[in-house]
Amino acid sequence: MVVIRLARGGAKKRPFYNMVVSDSRKRRDGACIERVGFYNPVAGEKEQGLRVDMLRIEHWTSKGAQMSSTVARLVKQFSAKAAA
Repeated sequence: MVVIRLARGGAKKRPFYNMVVSDSRKRRDGACIERVGFYNPVAGEKEQGLRVDMLRIEHWTSKGAQMSSTVARLVKQFSAKAAA
């Protein structure tokens, strides 16, 4: 099954997450099919904290990919922010 989830990167105490499309059998930070965005929970005011490629998210969900609950929340947050 194909899933859209967060893969952790960054340094110790400075998390950075890539939003990736991957096979559910792969490890969290393992091989991915495609990177569709990122989330930086410790971004400053002048830094971009969240970016999502909505076209690619729609493409993968139409093909049957399942989003994790955190990714679904972030996508909803990003689309509301983009609409405003």
